[in-house]
Amino acid sequence: MELRHLRYFQVLAQTLNFTRAAELLHIAQPPLSRQIQQLEDELGVLLLERGRPLKLTDAGRFFHEHSTALLEQLAKVCDNTKRIGLGEKTWLGIGFAPSTLYGVLPELIRRLRSGEPLELELGLSEMTTLQQVQALKAGRIDIGFGRIRIDDPAIIQTVLTEDRLVAALPAGHPLLAGPISLRQLAKEPFVLYPGNPRPSYADHVIALFESYGVSIYVAQWTNELQTAIGLVGAGIGVTLVPASVQLLHRDDIGFTPLLEDNATSPIILSRRVGDVTPGLNHCLKIIDELLPR
Repeated sequence: MELRHLRYFQVLAQTLNFTRAAELLHIAQPPLSRQIQQLEDELGVLLLERGRPLKLTDAGRFFHEHSTALLEQLAKVCDNTKRIGLGEKTWLGIGFAPSTLYGVLPELIRRLRSGEPLELELGLSEMTTLQQVQALKAGRIDIGFGRIRIDDPAIIQTVLTEDRLVAALPAGHPLLAGPISLRQLAKEPFVLYPGNPRPSYADHVIALFESYGVSIYVAQWTNELQTAIGLVGAGIGVTLVPASVQLLHRDDIGFTPLLEDNATSPIILSRRVGDVTPGLNHCLKIIDELLPR
């Protein structure tokens, strides 16, 4: 399937007339018919009811709606690519662990999108710290926000802040009367995240309990923070989350503080060694302004 197939079908679906569509596309009608037939053959379904009048099949209506969205997105990508290539716009790729969305990151994104003083095109990718490091080295992103320290000579990591951890428990759980200790919490079944890839925030949580001489029983592994919260609400177990996650308001879970002062999780900024691009420098300047003194 080629782009011309999508463009030809889009015009035909809008006009529902082979003659008119061919005129708008500046091609003869027979080649247009052949191109549409090729598209149908590749998809293995009929997109048109070839009667009078010409009509889209249900499959045709679905394909028209979604292929139109694809072409619009492609046009936007091409336009931004051209502007970035001409220096009219700067692209900045950002990787982030889901739990960092409850901290400084939302305000950073709002400021970066303001277009002042630098117009940026942001690429936002949800990924673990390990995935961020790999993406940084491959050039797919320019900056990452995660929670795990990675020893790699090609990467600079900076701890932006230490988030207090809190226990997330099902609504009505007796430990919600808190504060509680890690030893108390270790008696409960755990929902732990992310399961893959490792090392991850899960390893940080396991190591925290082990530092107090206790281990936890993992009743359920999951890869997403939101999924873990949902499973806690369903009574599968408990989990540890950064205190900023308490901004979530749900009736089926509650949060309680921990007694241990070192029960924290860092938000860590990762970037390439020697990267001094205007977009990254602008981003770092905003982060410096947002962090508490």
